[in-house]
Amino acid sequence: MELIPPNTRIDFIGKKKYTIWISAVAILISLGSIFLHGGVRYGVDFAGGLLIQIRFSKPVDISEVRSTMEAMGSKEASVQNFGGENEFLIRIERTSEDLEGMSKKIQTSLQERFKDKALEIRRVEVVGPKVGKDLKTKALWAVGLSFAAILIYVAWRFRTVAYGLGGIVALCHDILITYGAISIFQLEYSLPLLAVILTIIGFSINDTIVIFDRVRENIKKMRKESLETIFNVSINETLGRTVLTSGTVMMVVIILFFFGGPVIHDFTTAFIVGLISGTYSTVYIASPVVLLWEKHVSGRRRKR
Repeated sequence: MELIPPNTRIDFIGKKKYTIWISAVAILISLGSIFLHGGVRYGVDFAGGLLIQIRFSKPVDISEVRSTMEAMGSKEASVQNFGGENEFLIRIERTSEDLEGMSKKIQTSLQERFKDKALEIRRVEVVGPKVGKDLKTKALWAVGLSFAAILIYVAWRFRTVAYGLGGIVALCHDILITYGAISIFQLEYSLPLLAVILTIIGFSINDTIVIFDRVRENIKKMRKESLETIFNVSINETLGRTVLTSGTVMMVVIILFFFGGPVIHDFTTAFIVGLISGTYSTVYIASPVVLLWEKHVSGRRRKR
């Protein structure tokens, strides 16, 4: 089955002047949002603290839940609607108290206060501040080491720094755009969203390597053609595979977004943005970076 006709010749590289500006604006918006919000909104996994998800069988006003928390002396607790009208998230961050004891105390107080509302404790997460800090450090190491490994692997496989640099620049683009979306939509940055970032890194670099492999094959076949033409032909030849791979993954994530429930809403939102950015950057970021390097760096070296 061929989704894209074999003779398709879309001028992707010719659009690089416009797409670079689109990417620059998107990155500036992302960085601006992260700066204005003072970073991303860390979840309990990284910030440390206590999170309790509760659900009532009868209508309950959010102010009643807040007043109950204040009466217990937990004035710093954040209470917000989650999913349905009768479902709430209670969050207490960066506390040095006995979190396990506080969790039991809150659950007991809520059950006593809302006896007639058939309260159900649906989820309880407890992470100490030290554990949260440790997880944050390990998350940074995970992303940093993955970048270094990818740069080394791509540079070794294609015998030139240009291809490794193109892949890394594309990944930086994808991560900035995804973090920007997390900040703009005020998603909770937790371990599942870190998994999204790492997945997008793998997904994006895989797409990039597929195109670079085809470029390497076509360089031998099309020696008289310019490198820009070779990249355009290679992108068009792998376009069917890109559409099929990205499209099927996107369909699954969209279904999860609409029918997976509020628990994975942040996960799927970040995933959708990352997939779009990853597919886009493979064509419009990684390839132009290689061309610029070959033209302005490698080209000058050859002249010397």
